[in-house]
Amino acid sequence: MHHFALSIRVWYRQNHRELPWRSTKNPYKIWLSEVIMQQTRVDQGLSYYKKILERYPSVEFLAEADEQEVLRLWQGLGYYSRARNMHKAAQQVVDDFGGVFPDNYKDIKSLKGVGDYTASAIASFAYDLPYPVLDGNAFRVLSRYFNDPTPIDTGEGAKVFKAYAEDLISKDDPAEFNQAIMEMGAMMCRPKNPDCENCPLNGTCLSYNEGDPLSLPVKSKKVKVTKRYFHYLLHPESGIALEKRTKKGIWQNMYQFPMLEVEKKIAKSELKKRVKERFGVELTKKVFAEKHILTHQHIEAVFWRVGGEITLVPNVKVDLTTIHDYPLPRLIDRFIENNSELFG
Repeated sequence: MHHFALSIRVWYRQNHRELPWRSTKNPYKIWLSEVIMQQTRVDQGLSYYKKILERYPSVEFLAEADEQEVLRLWQGLGYYSRARNMHKAAQQVVDDFGGVFPDNYKDIKSLKGVGDYTASAIASFAYDLPYPVLDGNAFRVLSRYFNDPTPIDTGEGAKVFKAYAEDLISKDDPAEFNQAIMEMGAMMCRPKNPDCENCPLNGTCLSYNEGDPLSLPVKSKKVKVTKRYFHYLLHPESGIALEKRTKKGIWQNMYQFPMLEVEKKIAKSELKKRVKERFGVELTKKVFAEKHILTHQHIEAVFWRVGGEITLVPNVKVDLTTIHDYPLPRLIDRFIENNSELFG
């Protein structure tokens, strides 16, 4: 076995964090943890993992669930398309695979929201198949170990680093190898302050011996951020009106106050005119404004009182006791937490 694989596996056995999905071969639980842990810190994801598994102990339970309930349980994790895809994938397992989680890479990858990374993870962790699993942590370990400046966020980078991993992966225990390389990146080969002195690979790591670990990995493109301007309308006297976001994009199928999105900052007089046209009500006063930062979008949200009930757009009426029956974006949820006195 390659020295690399042996070193990281020995290190892993002595140093890894105990996480519930690491001690199971159940493909449903492994898939669930992978979906939840994308874009999420372990400590936050853990409580969601337990909560969702408790509510849906098997894939059948999740497949039969109401989408609105799934979104509500997911609330606060963000990237809600993951939750919708998770729900659809569970239905696929029941409809296309008779409720039995598929046991080969190709079928696993056919599930909604499952790409190469997640399919490799399930194939290796549940079925011991030799597919390398490359998350950001593993990319970092490999690019530093081989001192390779190929940008990791390109098609070429994906190929180059996958080839390294396929070369190194231990065929006798691919699952442990994959866990080990990702855990190394999370705990040892950290982005800002890697612990090179104590790293089991420091004897052969090329960037440690010949280069600069901190300059790696390389990314080619900076994220392009769009600015969006949301104006939310409230008429507390007639209860809390919520509309459903049906369009594709952020927060699809979640609920919010009736809202007007404008393309740029506009004068209040212009805003008044548009609100009147669309909702048939007058803007009265600004209640609250907040910037909400997502990975690719910066949202400037302003909450307004309006003089009269909104009847021109379809909405549901709720109060403070029933509002949490509806999945809400964190932005709306926080507003309600901080301004509950508005709604008596």
